[in-house]
Amino acid sequence: MDYLWSALEQPRRLAVDLLHSHEIDNSSPWSPEVPEDLREWLPDLFDRFPIVWPWEKPKPVDPAIHNVWILDNTAFRTPAPGDHRRDLAKLRDHNATKPRLVSEPGQTTQSVQQGTGKWEVEFVVAYFIKNSGKEIASTTAALVKQLNVDDSDEATKKRITARLQSFVDHVLPKRTLRITIDDKEEQTLGPSSYSGISSDLIPLHFDPSGPQAQSNALTLPPPFGLGSTTVFAEEEGWGVISDIDDTIKVTQSSDPIGILKNTFIVETPDPIAGMPELYAHVLPTLTTNNNGSENAPPFFYLSASPYNLYPFLRHFLNAHYPQGTTILRDASWQNLGGLIASLQKNTKEYKVDRIVKIHSWFPHRKFIAIGDSTQSDPEAYGECARRFPGWIKAIFIRKVEGIALMDEKTKNADARFEKAFEQLDKTLWHVFTEPSEVAERIDELRKDEDVQK
Repeated sequence: MDYLWSALEQPRRLAVDLLHSHEIDNSSPWSPEVPEDLREWLPDLFDRFPIVWPWEKPKPVDPAIHNVWILDNTAFRTPAPGDHRRDLAKLRDHNATKPRLVSEPGQTTQSVQQGTGKWEVEFVVAYFIKNSGKEIASTTAALVKQLNVDDSDEATKKRITARLQSFVDHVLPKRTLRITIDDKEEQTLGPSSYSGISSDLIPLHFDPSGPQAQSNALTLPPPFGLGSTTVFAEEEGWGVISDIDDTIKVTQSSDPIGILKNTFIVETPDPIAGMPELYAHVLPTLTTNNNGSENAPPFFYLSASPYNLYPFLRHFLNAHYPQGTTILRDASWQNLGGLIASLQKNTKEYKVDRIVKIHSWFPHRKFIAIGDSTQSDPEAYGECARRFPGWIKAIFIRKVEGIALMDEKTKNADARFEKAFEQLDKTLWHVFTEPSEVAERIDELRKDEDVQK
């Protein structure tokens, strides 16, 4: 039967490869980051990619069979005339988003005039077909076997299946989603890319009811429609860019098997000791006064993890850290080995690209950047500090020790940090082991700002 199914699937696979090979990360399963012994058993994910003909037109999601996640985000003020931002993406076409203001939930009152936006925000949405992964059982079985999970451990097997679902479910290209924002405005997002992701920079035409607002799909109630929280951040003030793994979340593994265990087996990840307290201290310390109202720093959690882990990471962050925007990697792999490759391949380039985007949203804020020594945080933060002089006011790198297969001598060497932060003032960056060191330096930053005023 398996042989027959494989034979029947070959034409479809050939069609997908012919039409969309440039949109699928073909190299990830065979990249150097994935050891040869893992390639032999890592589950195949090719079936999650559909055939999409070039002439197909975008269609709205179907609430009966589709699932969407709207990722949390941060809105910024529409740039004033003359405030030219070279790296800022273009706004989504007004005719495509069809914005309409709402007087009461569910009651559309009027369309809005183009060019009258007060805020701008990037909405990122992931689109899936509900529970469509045909290989979920075999993929779970493969991980259970290779990760040495006891066959009687039903709780762990159930957890693996739940975390795998978004990796095996079919993605939805060329789909659109109508959302409501703060119960005050409706807009259409999409269409989604071939990997089932849409990313739209849109204007908002209302005054928010508070510092945060909720957005939800109009046609997809929970749990099939995961809504988002938008944080509204003014032009000036402070902001925080933070890595996740081994900066604020215990991962302690750089080897492929360890990555798979942390991703699929660990029930509840632990925060790094002292980091929740540090971030709880940073929030009020860097909150300023803006015309009589509090101006809290927006938090951006920047990770090389794939978007498939968004609900898992969002739950962790909400439990331990301030509300913020989680920025994750797109994922279009033919094989689960892409998970390993994405966490280790070109992470510097990826993070620099996303930090440049954050700068385009908030060029007039002052930022602190917090990361660790396991991968490329020092190099990424150093490059951005040189590219935007004066924008990043402090860089803090956690010195990580005790990780299997990590070359600590090289990763934690003074020479490495000196090179990463070359041409920068030595007072700008600090390598730490105890979060209390960072708290003291952030207190000094704020005191220095008060003195300058």
